Amino acid sequence: MRAAVLDRFGAPLTVRTMPEPRVDGGEVLVEVLATCVLPYAGEVFAGRRNYPLEPPVIPGFGGVGRVVRIGPDATRLGVGDLVWCDPTVRSRDDALTPDIMLQGLSSRGEGGARLARHLPDGAFAEFMRVPTENVHALPAEARDDPARWSCLGVYLVPYGGLLAVGLEAGETVLVSGSTGNLGSAAVAVALAMGAGRVIAPGRNRAALALLAERFGRRVRPVVLTGEEDVDRAALSTAAQGPVDVVIDLLPPSAPSSVTRAAAMSVREFGRVVLMGGVGMLGGADLALPYPWLMRNSVTVRGQWLGPRPANTGMIRLVASGALDLAPDRVRTFPLDSVNDAIAYAAAHGGPFDRTVLTPRAG
Repeated sequence: MRAAVLDRFGAPLTVRTMPEPRVDGGEVLVEVLATCVLPYAGEVFAGRRNYPLEPPVIPGFGGVGRVVRIGPDATRLGVGDLVWCDPTVRSRDDALTPDIMLQGLSSRGEGGARLARHLPDGAFAEFMRVPTENVHALPAEARDDPARWSCLGVYLVPYGGLLAVGLEAGETVLVSGSTGNLGSAAVAVALAMGAGRVIAPGRNRAALALLAERFGRRVRPVVLTGEEDVDRAALSTAAQGPVDVVIDLLPPSAPSSVTRAAAMSVREFGRVVLMGGVGMLGGADLALPYPWLMRNSVTVRGQWLGPRPANTGMIRLVASGALDLAPDRVRTFPLDSVNDAIAYAAAHGGPFDRTVLTPRAG
């Protein structure tokens, strides 16, 4: 098979012939039709994000494909099925605290690194070996546009966070980082899940206007000034009532003060979920005040991605029309143009811009 390989950090990916993966019990071989290229993929491959990826490796963050081969433990999947491949792989020998890796992208701790060494290669290839439990059947309509459906992974991130804090219909959600690629997806997901109102802070006025135009009155944009107290007051004013949930998806380059201003706009007994990269590359700590947390009974939790059933829930949201992917701007690239795709994704990382690699298009 042909695949795009990262031989070392800082080097361009090279497309070359590699052995086709061999699947064992508990695994599925998938022909990769489309995979989303994340806007920060170039930073990862350059080594600037310090992800524990171990070259040489075929990268790639999940995708849409056709089942080629299944193991004896697969009772519902069939050869030829169109499927979504979830990149979040969990160890099977500890149900309470499983080790986790992102296939073709990252891992957590030594246990996650061991998983990544066993299943290192991602979706930038014609074929991919995937754990059986990570393969999810897609509805028939996905066959018409697998490239668009391959961007499910972007939406799955905030969906996992909003599930973790138990978002309920009618609640007000504040999305910290709303003008970014993941943050704008969080706005869309929160509304699809029934949020009554979404507060969307940011400095990019054009991106804020795009969110307001796409979603109407349920989205309340707030232009940030960089002054923490001023911004916190503006966020509360925009909410016109209590903020029930705050979800943070800011990148490592963002200052912790922006996350803190958003988090401290939440109501008494409110919930805050942290999913971004603030502090990952150094900088000031988040430093939420102990008395404020305690006296207001605020729940703060970190969340790295979502549980396995989130994949089914996300597919249902899209299939039902509650989450509409049609307005997303999707640009596709063939496998041979993988480095062009990475550069394009970096330059087009705004709201609802999607870059897709198509290793086996057609």
